[in-house]
Amino acid sequence: MAELLPQQGELIVSRNRKYNGKAHWVVPGRYLGEDEFGHWIFQGTGEFIARPGAALYTSSDAILLVPHAGDWVATFYDDAHPAGVELYIDLATEFSWQRIRPAVIEFHMIDMDLDVIRTKDRGLYVDDEDEFAAHSVLMNYPAELCTRMESATASLVDAVAARQAPFDGRDAAWFTLGRSLP
Repeated sequence: MAELLPQQGELIVSRNRKYNGKAHWVVPGRYLGEDEFGHWIFQGTGEFIARPGAALYTSSDAILLVPHAGDWVATFYDDAHPAGVELYIDLATEFSWQRIRPAVIEFHMIDMDLDVIRTKDRGLYVDDEDEFAAHSVLMNYPAELCTRMESATASLVDAVAARQAPFDGRDAAWFTLGRSLP
C-alpha cells in the first residue's frame, strides 16, 4: 500500500468478490488515514452500494478498517444503522490495492463468508458458518485456508468481547474526521 500513497479524502472503491471470483459488494468511501492498526475509510450516509441481486443507498455512516495484517476487515457503524449493527467484521483474504486514476484507488478482497457481528439487540455472534461450510465444499477452499479463517474468527470474537484495540471505541475519532471531510 505504501507505493500508492493515498491522500486523505481520496475515493476508495472497495470491490469484494467470493473465492470463486464472482462479484460481491462494491462500496465507495473516502480515505481518512492510517494508524498502527491499518487504513481507515469513511463510508457516508446516502452512498450507493451494490452486489449482484441487491443495491441500496446507505442509511448510516460507517468506517471501514483494513488492517495492516490479518484475515479480516471491520466495518464500524454509527447509531443510525437501521438494524442496530455496531460492528461487522468480514473474514477475508487476498487484499490488494490499485490506483485506477488520480485520486481513486480500488481495494480488492475475497470475502470468506464468516462474519463476526455485534448488534445492539443481539450482542456479539458469528454469522454465516453454514455458508462457509457449504462454500468450502462448493468452491473447494483449501484446508489450510479453512483452518486459518476459523482461527481468525475465534481470535476476533475474543478481541471484540474484550474490547481490545482496535475494537475499543477508537472508531469514534475516525467518524469525527470522516464527517469533517469536504
